[in-house]
Amino acid sequence: MRITEKMRKEIIVNRTFEETRVAVMENDRLSDIFIERRETEKILNNIYKGKVQNIVSGLSSAFVDIGFGKSAYLGIADVVASKNEKNIENMLKVGQDIMVQIYKEPISTKGPKVTMDISLPGRLLVYMPFSKRVGVSKQIESKEEYNRLKNIVKNLKKNLAGGIIVRTEAEDATEEEIEREMQYLSRLWASIINRFNNSKCGTCVHKDLGVVFQTVRDHFTEDVKMMQIDNQKELNDVVDFVRTVSPELEDRIVLYEGKQPIFKAYGIEEEIKRLRSNKARLKSGGYLIIQEAESLCAIDVNSGKFVGNNNTQEEVGTITNIEAAQEVARQLRLRNIGGIIVIDFIDMKKEKNRKKVLEALKEATKHDKAKIKIWPITHLGLIEMTRERKRESLFSLLGDTCPTCHGLGLILSKESVFISVCQEIEQMKIEKFFGKIKIKLHPDVAQYFVERKRRLQELFKKDIDIIPTDAVTREDYNIILEQ
Repeated sequence: MRITEKMRKEIIVNRTFEETRVAVMENDRLSDIFIERRETEKILNNIYKGKVQNIVSGLSSAFVDIGFGKSAYLGIADVVASKNEKNIENMLKVGQDIMVQIYKEPISTKGPKVTMDISLPGRLLVYMPFSKRVGVSKQIESKEEYNRLKNIVKNLKKNLAGGIIVRTEAEDATEEEIEREMQYLSRLWASIINRFNNSKCGTCVHKDLGVVFQTVRDHFTEDVKMMQIDNQKELNDVVDFVRTVSPELEDRIVLYEGKQPIFKAYGIEEEIKRLRSNKARLKSGGYLIIQEAESLCAIDVNSGKFVGNNNTQEEVGTITNIEAAQEVARQLRLRNIGGIIVIDFIDMKKEKNRKKVLEALKEATKHDKAKIKIWPITHLGLIEMTRERKRESLFSLLGDTCPTCHGLGLILSKESVFISVCQEIEQMKIEKFFGKIKIKLHPDVAQYFVERKRRLQELFKKDIDIIPTDAVTREDYNIILEQ
């Protein structure tokens, strides 16, 4: 889906004591969701004073103490050294104090990943103190504008050490605006160095913007029609921030005063509930099945009820696949799915149709701020792609691993529990036992046993009681021999 000037964008902010949620809407449809919770503080892009704890030469990496329970991982490619060294032991020493920035939050059992190559993002520019590079976003398509911005930055940074990347938001920005932001980022870097020099190991010397300000910085542009906030204090803070970075957009920030909660009024609450499901429906009647693992996600495309109007099977498959490609891009953003992604599209025999689907996916992911790489579609109809993952997925944020199935998604059937009970009673060798057998089961399973109680009594020649109880889990049971 190509984003044009006609696309209507809105930003919706819901602020409560326990969490802050920000939704980006495109043509009344949710395109991005960001959630920050009080007890799970965001640490991505924060900068810390760390101490080298251990160097593993075999992995060309080091582990750094930044004051967390888990050590941070620092790869050799992320070490800033004064000379072009290939041996990490010549670049770092155990016990050395270093400045590091988190570029990947802890996920599952893994600690955070850090880099010494610091980057400070502003609204228009990204300042990299240890780099010499001057670059311009590839999403600025006008060659004339691309060269104008590059020349402005080259001229302005003559007295500034480090590198600069010009962001897409800088398109049509004036030289004065760019210079003002460059000076701000330079002052920010000086203050970070000062805090680093006067802090102890494990101190956070720079904290990145919160979720609302970050959304303002990265998403609140000219094409946003309105930003609605349901909290007066948050609105006041955002207005103050916008007056500094984009004063021309201040009048687009409004207080939401509707009777319904803001996320419910916009249908966002229901959308978030749907994101908890592994099924995403397509308007045509087809659907996606999304299966997430720790570092791999498999997506299966199904045509469902869609049969087309006098369309051939090839045409139905192609139409569904193109719609699915657009929805896959949206779901990856909403669910914040990263790592390796494999999409199983409906089979298409014609090469031109395969190319259409591939191009549709590339176009749909074009404006995703995460780094994405897509490989050509295979003969089996699979597309392999990777998406940068900097923090845990939305599913991981909203939920915990099921204590019954432990994340498998399946539990033992009632029949399987029944067979297990029979096998265990048989192993007890109860031929010489003349009492009663009591079997305690979860209520959901107990009825299955009640219906087969006669079979159990005939099998073991004993009097058997079935006792439903919530004290037993769905897969478990207790067998009691009572005299």
